[in-house]
Amino acid sequence: MQPRLPDQMKAAAIDAYGGPEVIHAETLPRPRPKADEVLIRVDAAGVGVWDPFVRTGEFEIGGRRFPKIMGNDGAGEIVEVGSRVKQLKPGDRVYAYTMAGGFYAEYAVAKQNEVARLPKGLSIEEAGALGADGITALRGLQGLNLAQGQKLLIFGASGGIGHLAVQLAKRLGAQVFAIASGHDGVELVRKLGADQALDGKHDALADALHRFAPQGFDAALVLANGRGLDAALARLKKGAVFAYPNGVEPVPEAPEGITARAYDGIPSPETFERLNELVSQGPFHVEVHAYALEDAARAHRDVEKHHLGKLALRMH
Repeated sequence: MQPRLPDQMKAAAIDAYGGPEVIHAETLPRPRPKADEVLIRVDAAGVGVWDPFVRTGEFEIGGRRFPKIMGNDGAGEIVEVGSRVKQLKPGDRVYAYTMAGGFYAEYAVAKQNEVARLPKGLSIEEAGALGADGITALRGLQGLNLAQGQKLLIFGASGGIGHLAVQLAKRLGAQVFAIASGHDGVELVRKLGADQALDGKHDALADALHRFAPQGFDAALVLANGRGLDAALARLKKGAVFAYPNGVEPVPEAPEGITARAYDGIPSPETFERLNELVSQGPFHVEVHAYALEDAARAHRDVEKHHLGKLALRMH
């Protein structure tokens, strides 16, 4: 017999918009799943680079009601399912990505099509930081329609989305030039399989890009905007496409003869299935730096500083 679930849970919430100091741990009612939802006992939740904009009210997620619990992705164990859920069951170890938020808590709900079982080889902590960034990385790569052996440029390669995109692109058969942030970022993406990697601020960037792709790059995935981007985009072939997720600021400008394509990292069962398939092909690394739930405010301060991969909150 399954033990009775608690009516209350611990969460990191905000009661008003503001700086990191508005995030605090409090006890709140546990959510109840609707017919098409599952209830997850959360082990780890991702801290997105967009979360500070949710905290300040610049980006709306989950309505304007307070207290507000942020967190678009996380991982844990299903403990309850709605009446219309058929593919998942209590006891399944899963990860999820939902635009409704709610994962900075011991329990969270998500619709069944926003949830997938853990891919082989990933820890629960890694999976907690995979959903939003993994889906966004894969959606961007799929939109580029890469062919085997094509030369791909990834700008912002050492961030949450970028370091996953490097690994996924290699599994899709691309030759990857990764532009990362800092010496530590360059070292990370090289370890993850990038064929070439360089800091965007490096003086030799333009020459290195030319040597890697003398005829120009076939496509690019742009996950940040900053020094080095103009030089990078100038190396795309005429007629090439670069993709960037909505939210990259300032919005990247396409050189003449190049097409810029904005997209959203929207979850779907098909995308989760493809992501799991690619992740499970061999060793896969999610660079995650975890904080206790009570340290959510510190995580929000740190997510706006230089960091590699993705930050996360541990619930237990």
